[in-house]
Amino acid sequence: MTETAVYAAGGVLWRLVEGKLRILVIHRTAYADVTLPKGKVDPGETLVETAVREIFEETGIRVALGMPVGVSRYRMPKGREKIVHYWAAEATEKAIRASEFVPNKEIAALEWVAPRKALGYLSYPVDVEIVEQFLRYVDDGVLATFPIIVLRHAKALARSDWSGADAARPLTARGLKQAASLVGTLAAFGVRRIITSDAVRCVSTVTPLAAHLGRGIDRTPLIGQDAWEDGTSDLRAVVGKRVRSRKPAVLCSHGPVLPGLLTELALATGTLRGSYLGSASALEPGGFSVVHLPREHPGSGIVSIETHEPVP
Repeated sequence: MTETAVYAAGGVLWRLVEGKLRILVIHRTAYADVTLPKGKVDPGETLVETAVREIFEETGIRVALGMPVGVSRYRMPKGREKIVHYWAAEATEKAIRASEFVPNKEIAALEWVAPRKALGYLSYPVDVEIVEQFLRYVDDGVLATFPIIVLRHAKALARSDWSGADAARPLTARGLKQAASLVGTLAAFGVRRIITSDAVRCVSTVTPLAAHLGRGIDRTPLIGQDAWEDGTSDLRAVVGKRVRSRKPAVLCSHGPVLPGLLTELALATGTLRGSYLGSASALEPGGFSVVHLPREHPGSGIVSIETHEPVP
């Protein structure tokens, strides 16, 4: 992020009504316009946290983020650039029923419209471009997706500063901070399963997330560094099970193991391997890549990968 730009995030909310796709647009009170739900990043927030929060604040609908659908850039009245990141997000019937939205001084109304109608209905060309990108995915047969998140453990004590077994190395104070900061961002993708190497530094990285979600942690040596180094790891089995489950999951492992995990995700989904795998696996401690897969046909290939840097 640059210091001069204003960052924001939002979403293209969608649902199926009697088999027909509808997306949500909002009518803003003060601006008398029609736009997509979005808002500015609050101090200390990540973009994905902002997207989920702003969508909820403006619509009353709680969502888990799906695939990224674009970034809009435009100049504000005083000349500063505004950069808005968008994700697709399914609005489930349960979430819609739970919404307590009422017209207010900011949002006058919510409206579910056919996507093609939205293109001529939205007030701003930058919003139209985002919906057009979303529709390109839809035209390619991709709508509902699920994420598999490949996470490198947070900052751990250096080997040179630790006299015990390598698998017992703990996180540093910075690593513990990183682990805590990951909670909101990973939760924004609707994570339901947490799988980790059984090394202490990996388990400690996902412990705050598990506590927040109220879910257990699946510890396995099959994606651990010790097993990877001695040839007893089984990345394929772990990745294959996650792809078959079609449920949002996080896999926490080690730097040297990450390229193998990304490669197995490509192989399991029939995706052509390329340099993008190297970029997605070259993570600093506490960084992660979100691999978005089509829910209905995971074997049709990876839809997109987004990589997130660790907190400082």
